Amino acid sequence: MNVTGKRLEVTDHNRDSAGMTYVYPVLSRRAGGVSIGINLNPNNACNWRCIYCQVPGLRRGSAPRIDLALLERELDSFIEGVQQGDFMAARVPEGARRIADVAFSGNGEPTSAASFPQAIEIVGKVLRAHCLEGGVKIRLITNGSQFGSSRVQEGVRRLGELGGEVWFKVDAGTREGFRRINGADLAPEAVMRNLRRSASLCTTWVQTCLFALDGLPPGDVELAAYLSLLCQAGIGKLAGVHLYGLARPSMQAEAPRLSRLPPERMEEIACRLRNAGLTVHVSP
Repeated sequence: MNVTGKRLEVTDHNRDSAGMTYVYPVLSRRAGGVSIGINLNPNNACNWRCIYCQVPGLRRGSAPRIDLALLERELDSFIEGVQQGDFMAARVPEGARRIADVAFSGNGEPTSAASFPQAIEIVGKVLRAHCLEGGVKIRLITNGSQFGSSRVQEGVRRLGELGGEVWFKVDAGTREGFRRINGADLAPEAVMRNLRRSASLCTTWVQTCLFALDGLPPGDVELAAYLSLLCQAGIGKLAGVHLYGLARPSMQAEAPRLSRLPPERMEEIACRLRNAGLTVHVSP
């Protein structure tokens, strides 16, 4: 594990910071500490192309075959180094020196990996071996597009049994909005069904990236459709919503067109969601 690299910052989620294939640490403002990332897409392939994505060289595709034995060795080695070495002191600012979670995120859609359920099991096994089960949450950060698959449902169900969480990306409420932001042709009804399915299998938070495009914030029509989608999925079934802004620069062609929303505008949107009965966390 690379202990001598530069200190972790919320503005830098470099997947190579530990010198490993699948495991990387980041400082997560939303998780509130060190998030141990699991990158099942080291080929930089994703079935979506979100215009705010920070992955350089992003391409369309699925995860490659995963070397599960290597994944287990890397995670075991990394956690051992954190627990027994000086990683926290050398790389992490004071006040954030704790393992906040193990998060399936990385450079593409993690559920596109054929061995996604087995990867969930490996994380649970390694956390148990280091006496971290229950104390360190497992999170899946996903676009939810594969939740119709029995294989993915198996993995998400097991994630729920391990006390984990799904952070389910919903950035729009209309078909045009999904095309514009996520580069995906999605029917809102299909997104709603997958979101409902996720909530039935595991604790599920919606995560939504808010920004201005060409200087314009999300419009009222789009926001109304977005809220309608969440309501149809079942507000009482969702843990809540994470609204977050642009902390790191996009690596996509649209980057010059994107800008951060003022915190007060994000709070206005959060209030609208809270009034509908949702728990909302805001990270401008």
